[in-house]
Amino acid sequence: MALALFQPDIAGNVGTMMRLAACMAVPLHIIEPCGFPLGDRQLKRAAMDYGGQAETVRHADWDCFTKAMRSGETARRIIAFDNPAETNLYDFRFRPGDVLLAGSESAGLPDMVRQACDNAVAIPMAPGARSLNVATASAMALGEALRQTRFSTVA
Repeated sequence: MALALFQPDIAGNVGTMMRLAACMAVPLHIIEPCGFPLGDRQLKRAAMDYGGQAETVRHADWDCFTKAMRSGETARRIIAFDNPAETNLYDFRFRPGDVLLAGSESAGLPDMVRQACDNAVAIPMAPGARSLNVATASAMALGEALRQTRFSTVA
């Protein structure tokens, strides 16, 4: 299991996701470019002392990321969280090797990224609600995926 973040805009959210990844023992893939310097002071503050514990993998762009995820024997499914998705997060069947992909805070996922993903899931929300914070959505999706796979990636 892994988390991935497509072109993040807000350092604090990336720091929060680094903490989440460290605590749940999953890698965090950051697909650049980012809307801030990756060594930004806010990122370090948000990650607190978890920054060094998180397995963070940087990818120069979407093509580099997909090449890494789809190569050889380690080919993995990429599952997007996406508001227009028809499949409810809680109805989807996750597998231990899945990569859970969140979009940028300002733009979400572009169409070409959505289309390249193996599946997309939506987190059910109250009528009229537009979106969740990307780190909150990531925690919800990762929690459900780990629950389904019986926390197979956590020691």
